[in-house]
Amino acid sequence: MKPVHSPSQPDPQRIVVFMPTWVGDVVMATPGLRALRNRFADAHITLLTKANTVAVLEPGTWMNEIITWPKTNSKAAKWFEPFTVGRQLKSKRYDWAVLLSNSFRSALTAKLAGIKRRIGYDRDGRGWLLTDRIPPRRVGRSFEKVSTVDYFNEMISALDCAMPTQQMELAVADDDAKAVESRLCAWGIDQCHPLVVINPGASFGPSKLWPPERYAEVADQLVRNDGASVVVTFGPGERELAMRVCKTMKERSYLVDDPPGTLGQLKALIGRCDLLLNNDTGPRHFAKALDRNVVTVFGSTHVEWTQTDYAKERSVRIAVDCGPCQKKVCPLGHHKCMTGVTSEMVYDASVELLKQSGPSN
Repeated sequence: MKPVHSPSQPDPQRIVVFMPTWVGDVVMATPGLRALRNRFADAHITLLTKANTVAVLEPGTWMNEIITWPKTNSKAAKWFEPFTVGRQLKSKRYDWAVLLSNSFRSALTAKLAGIKRRIGYDRDGRGWLLTDRIPPRRVGRSFEKVSTVDYFNEMISALDCAMPTQQMELAVADDDAKAVESRLCAWGIDQCHPLVVINPGASFGPSKLWPPERYAEVADQLVRNDGASVVVTFGPGERELAMRVCKTMKERSYLVDDPPGTLGQLKALIGRCDLLLNNDTGPRHFAKALDRNVVTVFGSTHVEWTQTDYAKERSVRIAVDCGPCQKKVCPLGHHKCMTGVTSEMVYDASVELLKQSGPSN
C-alpha cells in the first residue's frame, strides 16, 4: 500500500482515531492502535468511540484519552451528531483524524472539525471528505474478503508505522477481575476444573444464533465427561436466550445474572476461563486477545472477514448451497447453516482445545 506519511514530513502532535462501531471490530483494531502508539509515542492520541465500547478499550495504554459519541434516542438527533461532535473536536485542534470507521458520518465529522489531515479508506461515497484517500482492496466492484484485522493494519502501516501483527490485545481492570473472582468463589468454582463460558447471543441478528438447546447438549457433555464448570453469560436483550441454555441443561450451570455482568466483567470472565463457546460475535475476540481457547459456530457470515491465524480457535461450520448469505434473518426460513452444525461437532472441537491446555492459572 502506498504510504500517506513519510519520515521527511512533520509528525502529528495530536491524533484522533475514529473507532469502528462493533465490539469485535474494536478488539480487532488493537494491533493497529499499538503500532500507532509506538510510532507516534510523543503524540496525544484520542479515541472517539461509542459509549458501550469504552469498557473494551480501558485500561489500555494505546491512548491518552477516550471521548464518546453522544447518546441519541432519535434518528433526527443523529443528523446533528457530526456538527456537535465536530465542534467538540475542533476545540481540541487535532492534526490528524485516522478513520478506522468506514462511515460517511465519521468523515463528515472530521471535515467539520477542521482537522488538517483526514485519513481513511476511500469508500461509501466519502472520498471527497478525505485528504488522504486509501483505496480498499477490491475484486471487480466488490470488496475483497480480507480479515478486519488486516484491513485496519494496512491503513495504519500507510502512516509510516511498522506493519502490525494479527495479535490482538486487551487489558482487564482490577475491579472487574476481582468482581468476577468473587462471583466464581461464591458459586464454589475453583481452578481445579475446566471453566467453560458460553455466550449464546449475537447482536447481528437471529441468523447468527446456534440453537440454545445445542449449547446445552455440549455443556452437559463437558460437565459429565470432562469435569467442567459451566457459566452462561449474555449481552443486552439476550437474557431469555441464556436462560434457555441453563434451563435445558441437565447438569448444573451458572447464569451471570442478578446482577448481570458488565462488559468489563465479561472481558475478565473470558480472561479467566479455559474455553469460550460462542457464535460469530464480539466476545470471541476477547478470547483471542486474552490467549484463551475459543470455539466459534459460524452460520450466515463469511469466516474470511474475521479470520486470523489464532491457533487456539476452532471455527465450526457446514457448507450450504445458499450461504454464507450475510443476512440478519434467514431469507429462506430454514436456517440450515446453523441447524446443520451438530453438538458432536462443537463438543469434539472443544475437547481438542481443552486437551492442549490444563485449567487456567
